[in-house]
Amino acid sequence: MHFMENKCDTLYTADYVVTQNEGRDIIRGGAVAISGNSILCVGHADMLEILYPDARRVNMGASVIMPGLINAHTHVSMSLLRGYSDDKALMDWLTKDIFPQEAKLTPELVELGARFSMAEMIRTGTTACYDMYMLEDSVFRAADAMGMRAVLGESVTQFFPSLSAQDKAGYMARVRRYAEEWKNHPRIRMSVLPHAPYTTTPELLQECRALADETGAIFGMHLAETANETETCLQRFGKRPIAYCESLGLLQPDSTFFHVVHANEEELDMLAENRCAVVHNPASNMKLASGVAPIPAIATRNIGLGLGTDGPASNNAQNMLREMYLASLLHKVHNLSPTASPAQLALDMATRGGSDALHEPLIGTLEPGMRADFIALDLTTPNMQPVHNIVSNIVYAATGLENRLTVVDGKELYHDGEFLTCDYAALCAEMKQARSWVKA
Repeated sequence: MHFMENKCDTLYTADYVVTQNEGRDIIRGGAVAISGNSILCVGHADMLEILYPDARRVNMGASVIMPGLINAHTHVSMSLLRGYSDDKALMDWLTKDIFPQEAKLTPELVELGARFSMAEMIRTGTTACYDMYMLEDSVFRAADAMGMRAVLGESVTQFFPSLSAQDKAGYMARVRRYAEEWKNHPRIRMSVLPHAPYTTTPELLQECRALADETGAIFGMHLAETANETETCLQRFGKRPIAYCESLGLLQPDSTFFHVVHANEEELDMLAENRCAVVHNPASNMKLASGVAPIPAIATRNIGLGLGTDGPASNNAQNMLREMYLASLLHKVHNLSPTASPAQLALDMATRGGSDALHEPLIGTLEPGMRADFIALDLTTPNMQPVHNIVSNIVYAATGLENRLTVVDGKELYHDGEFLTCDYAALCAEMKQARSWVKA
C-alpha cells in the first residue's frame, strides 16, 4: 500500500483495482483515495477505510477500478462523418469523399462532432485523447466543457487557403493564439500538428517544429502510414518517411508519430535513439488496408508506444476497449504467433503508453501523486465472468459498455448511466439534425 499524508475527499472501492504501476500490481478488495485532482493513496479497502474515516465513500462493488484509457490519436470531430464513406482505399476515401465534406465545416459543427465523440469516449472508459483537426479552437472548447483531458492541435498542410487560414502566416497566428488562450489549463495542452509528409513541404515541417518550440507545444504527425506514402516520399525527397523526418530535425523527445506502419529496423532504431513516441491504430489500419504496424518490434525498443482509434470515420468507433482487443488479435494472426501482443501489452499501450504518447507523465497509472483519472468496469455482466485473470477479461472480453464510472482530474464525468458534463439527449438531437450538413 502506498499513500500520501493529505485530506482524502473521496474513497472509491471495488472488488479489484488494476494499478498499472511498474509492478503491474492488482489489488483484490482495493480502493483509490483521491484528494482534489490527484490520487492520494491506493491500497486495500479495509485499511484505507480506517485511514480515511471521514471521506466520502463510493463503493463500486463487483467492478474493477483501473486507469482511464488514453486515446492517443484521433480526429474527434469526424463523428459527423461516421459511416458516410466506407470500404475505400485511403486516398480515394480522403480526396473523393472526406475532403469535399470537410470543406463545408463550420466551427459549430466541429464543436458538435467533438462533443459527441467525447461523450462516446467518456461512456466507454477513455479519459484522455490526442486530437488533430481543423478549426481546433472548437475542440478546445468541447474538451473544456466535457471535462476531458486532451492534447489538441490544428492540423496543417501546404494547401492554402484552408478551412482554418488563408495562408501560412494565418495558420501560425492561429496556433499562437491557441497557445496564449489555453496556457496553464489543468487538463488541456497544445501540440503543433502538420498533417503528413505527403501533404507538406520540408520548409513547412521545419517551421512547424520551430513553432512548437516557440509556443511550448509538443509535436506530432501522421507518419509512414501507407506504402504509397513511402513511394511518394522517395520520389519527392529521396528518402523514406522516417529518415526524411530525421533529416529535418523532427525526431525529438516530444514528438509523437501516428501509425508508423511501414517502418524497417533501421528506422525504428532512429525513433528509439531520439526517444520519440509512436501510436498504433489497428482498426483504422485494417479498415483502410494500410498494413500492419511492426508492434512486436517497436515494443522491444525504447519507444513510447500508445494506442489510438484514429477518427470515427475510419474506425468507426471511439472505443478504446475495442481497440485493445484488436491490437492484441491483429498481431497474433499476422505473426502466426499466439504469444505476439499479449493482453498485458495491449493494456500497457492504452494506459502507460498513452502517457508517453501524450507526454503527460502524471496519467496512465493509479499511484499516489498521479492525476485522478480512472474508470470502473462492471464485472456482473455475463461476458466479464468468471474472473481467472482480470487483465484478460478487460482486454479480451470487455466491450466498453461495462463502464460504470469515468473520473477525470478528480471529477466524475459519467456514473451509472448518467452523463454529468453534458445533456446527452440534447446532444443526440443536435447530431441527428446535423446529418443534413452532409447532404447539403
